[in-house]
Parts: sequence; structure tokens; C-alpha cells
Amino acid sequence: MSGPNDNYDPKQVSALSEEAVDGFVADALAAIEAATDTGALKQARGAHMGDKSPLALANREIGALPPAARKEVGRRIGEARGRVAQAAAARQEELAAAELEASLVAERVDMTLPVELAPEGALHPVTAMIEKMTDVFVGLGYEVAEGPELETEWHNFDALNLPEDHPARGLQDTLWVEPMTDHKLLRTQTSPVQIRALLERGVPLYVISPGKVFRSDEYDATHLPVFHQLEGLVVDKGISMADLRGTLDHLAKALFGDVETRMRPHFFPFTEPSAEVDLQCFVCHGASVGNPDRPCRTCRSEGWIEWLGCGVVNPRVLQACGVDSDVYSGFAFGLGIERTIMNRNGAPDIRDFVEGDIRFSRSLLGGAR
Repeated sequence: MSGPNDNYDPKQVSALSEEAVDGFVADALAAIEAATDTGALKQARGAHMGDKSPLALANREIGALPPAARKEVGRRIGEARGRVAQAAAARQEELAAAELEASLVAERVDMTLPVELAPEGALHPVTAMIEKMTDVFVGLGYEVAEGPELETEWHNFDALNLPEDHPARGLQDTLWVEPMTDHKLLRTQTSPVQIRALLERGVPLYVISPGKVFRSDEYDATHLPVFHQLEGLVVDKGISMADLRGTLDHLAKALFGDVETRMRPHFFPFTEPSAEVDLQCFVCHGASVGNPDRPCRTCRSEGWIEWLGCGVVNPRVLQACGVDSDVYSGFAFGLGIERTIMNRNGAPDIRDFVEGDIRFSRSLLGGAR
């Protein structure tokens, strides 16, 4: 049996010499120290501590040594790899601490500054318009009256002199609430608030009644099944159509600026005489009428824009509320809030009022001043 091989060629294992190992360690320590962030340190670790690093390859050569030399060389390689690993761990802590400090400085929040806890909203154009018109009438001495949206047939129709066969009472116009025998409905106008105000407050009476109303209408660009009205009622001694005209002219100027109005004869069961009020087109001021060279989209070249209905309170309405029509007279008017805003601000589609897009509200707030 042959003895152990104690002879080996030093050139074949030159990577295991003390000078070579010290050089590997020096290169590794230099690369680790040169790393400026954890990403660069990761690359240095791969190059000097990975499976293909010089120290790893040198460690594989130990098996080629005779048994007598393996122990010394193995100790040398192990110590070298330990120094590199220790240096890499220390540098990792330094770089991680520095990056954390830099991150804290960059992301620091001044807790004393005011913050926006929620996105800024906007007042709905309908609310803004109701407030504007309410301010106008309160300035004239009017009161604001409110009433239920679930109304009785008597307050909504009978007291307002609408006959039992009037088309407005039909299912195609009115949203009735079951059972039908209770004679309850979703109010089709805010006029029943005027009836309640007469019954509860008596005369003289100066009130406006803004609120939500309900109709069995299609949902399209010009109609909504739920919309808003503002109605006004004045009952006092000596009230005439002239008082009504002056009041509406004042409202028109407050909302539209220097604009002219006109009255056209009309019919409403609860007023007599009755009228429709038109606004002179505030875009073309009538210049587009009969002039194909200057068409106006706002008034469709008619020169006037339909606005509201009004009239002198029918004596039968006063009598239904226990008011002596021989002593007292009055006037009433009603207008749609959404349509007023559309006329005033040029909103093309009434459905925009219920879509909930804050951009629409903000675009109209400048006009609902």
C-alpha cells in the first residue's frame, strides 16, 4: 500500500498562497468601502462573496492539497472570508442607516401646517340659486314657508281650484301613493305650501316656498321626474296685477341683470287673470328675430325666453282657505329652479343637475352669484 501524497506543485494552487488570499481580501474590502448605497453593496457582495468570487474559487482548491497542508490553508481562507463578511455586514448597517435618515428628511411632514382632510366640494347650483332668490324676497319682507313632500289631494288639487277631471290628477302626470283611497301623493308643485301657509298664518301674507316637487315625467335633456320650484304668494288688501309685475321685474333684474320682461295671457285654475312671463333674450336682445344672419341658440331667434307662470289669486282659492275675497286679494307665481339656472347660465342638459359631477357645479357657481 502506498503512503499519503505529501508532494504538490505550488504553481497549481497559487491562488491559495498567503499573498494571493491577502490580495483577494484587500480587493473585497475596497469594493465594500466604495459602495455608496445598499444596491452597490449588493453588487460588491456578489463579486467578492458569491459562488464565483476569488475567495470561493480558492476555497474549492483546498481539496487539491495534501492533507498536511489543508489545515493551514483552510484556516487562512476561512479567516479571509470571515473578514470580508464582517466588513460587508458593518457597511450594510452604515448604508441602511444613512438611507433611512435621508428618507426621513425627504418625507418629513410639518405637523403644524394646515392640511386638506377631504377634497374641496362645491355648493350645488340649485341650492345656490334658492339662496339667491330667498335673499331677494327676504329683503322685500317675505317669509320662507315649507311643507311636506307627501301631500294630500285636497291641498295639492282641490284647494287650488283644480276640478276632479283635470288632467294633472291623472296617473300620467301625478305620482300617487298607495293605497289610492288615502288620497295621498308626492306633491306636483309647491303651491300646497301656500295653502298651508294661508290656513296656518292667516292674512296679510307674504311668503315664498322653495322645494322639491315630483312629476311622472320622462328623464331626458329637458325633463326630470324630481326637480325644484320656488313659488310666491302675497295676500293683502289692495293687491293688484301691477304689484305682481313690479315684483317679478325686481326678481328678473336681481337674477339676470338689466333685462326686460313681458306678460302673455295664459290660464291657470288657481289664478285669474293669469299670465306667462318671458324674459327678453339676454344674448341677442331680440336682434336675431327675423335675421337669419344673426341666429341665436339661446332664444332660438324668437327674442324671448319663457320663464314662469303667475297671476292674481283666484277668489275660490282664498275662499277655500277661509279668506274673505271681497276684502283681500293677492298674486302668486311659480318658477322652476333648474330651468332658471339653465336660462341664466346656459346649461344645455337638465340631467347634469342630478349626475353628481362636481365639475358641473363649479362651472355654474360663477353664474349663481
